[in-house]
Amino acid sequence: MSSTAAKTVLIVEDETPLAEVLEEYLRASAMEVERIEDGLAVIPRVRAAPPDLILLDLMLPGRDGLEICRELRSFSSVPIIMVTARVEEIDRLLGLELGADDYVCKPFAPREVVARVKAQLRRVEMLNRPASEIDADTVGRLVLDEDRYEARLDGRALRLTVGEFRLLAALSRYPGRILSRARLIDALYDDHRVVTERSVDTHVKNLRRKLASAFDGRQFIESVYGVGYRYEPE
Repeated sequence: MSSTAAKTVLIVEDETPLAEVLEEYLRASAMEVERIEDGLAVIPRVRAAPPDLILLDLMLPGRDGLEICRELRSFSSVPIIMVTARVEEIDRLLGLELGADDYVCKPFAPREVVARVKAQLRRVEMLNRPASEIDADTVGRLVLDEDRYEARLDGRALRLTVGEFRLLAALSRYPGRILSRARLIDALYDDHRVVTERSVDTHVKNLRRKLASAFDGRQFIESVYGVGYRYEPE
């Protein structure tokens, strides 16, 4: 995937007027766009010609978005932004557990979706930067870009969902200090929605797995039973 070539976004959406609006805005941002309306057609299309990013609706004819996301993650790391009109917390939670990188809820402003798409594409470019381009001053510390949701630890790019990024940012502001699940919920969600503590636990589990995978099993986030979590950089 070249950083100079136009990026290809695959819109998987059966509401044709909405898909057309998204396509118009993405093309205005110099992106190539393809559209699919049937959930059964997604996996063959991605296997044949992987796009740079997928906008994946949750409710589709043929096959729902959560099943598609699960199968995509079995063979591809393409960024996935889930699109849903179902606002129940469990749907969002499952979408992120299955490997979605972000989600947007209908109704939404098309410009917001374009901004989310650009943020995910920038993050992939950062992850693909060669080691020779990494600033030596960043080695040995956590570097967060909260405008772009980009993170580096010990000079190494981390592939985090938006929720995982927000969680790591909240914990790393207070290294060694225990943060309750209630406080972490406030950091994860800024729209005052009603969610359960299970959502925090799921994000922590996923974040720990990614950190351990990138750093030979090293644990950065410690559980404090009955209280919450703390970030231990050393």
